[in-house]
Amino acid sequence: WYKGAKEGVVIAGGQGQGNALTQLYGPQGLFVDTVGTLYVVDAGNNRVMRWTRQATQGTLIVGGNSAGAGANQLNGPY
Repeated sequence: WYKGAKEGVVIAGGQGQGNALTQLYGPQGLFVDTVGTLYVVDAGNNRVMRWTRQATQGTLIVGGNSAGAGANQLNGPY
């Protein structure tokens, strides 16, 4: 939300579960840093996603392949 905003913008969700960059599957937590970047732990997709200001889709930070299959992979992160 921007100061004075009257409505928000959907950047993920509302499109059913899935693994597209605009979808989540079992989000478990979120964090917003000091510059307004949003991070979401997407447990069902074994990944951490990031949305920068005015982004229309997320960016994969880590994970996203088969659970735990690789050096940069996660298995059900919370």
